[in-house]
Amino acid sequence: MDLKVHINNIHGSQMAAKITGNFIIDENEFRFTAIAFGRIGGQNIGAKLSQTTEKELEKLGYNVDEVIDLLQRNLLQGDLTLPEGLKKESFVDD
Repeated sequence: MDLKVHINNIHGSQMAAKITGNFIIDENEFRFTAIAFGRIGGQNIGAKLSQTTEKELEKLGYNVDEVIDLLQRNLLQGDLTLPEGLKKESFVDD
């Protein structure tokens, strides 16, 4: 499954941030929101899809849980694109 993530906006800090963005899966684009936590027990991200998006993914034959797992993995590993002017250093604690 080929999934590409683009971040639209990040509000928060290195401790906790709300992320909004889009992901593309096999030429279909969908929105997501996520909450990213750091430092407390390590890095963690919880991504959320709307019910409409979940239904559309199911209609296209995707397993929603697998899509969310891959989306969260890409977010955790930094496999994503950012809007111009936003740098990972502004929200990532190395």
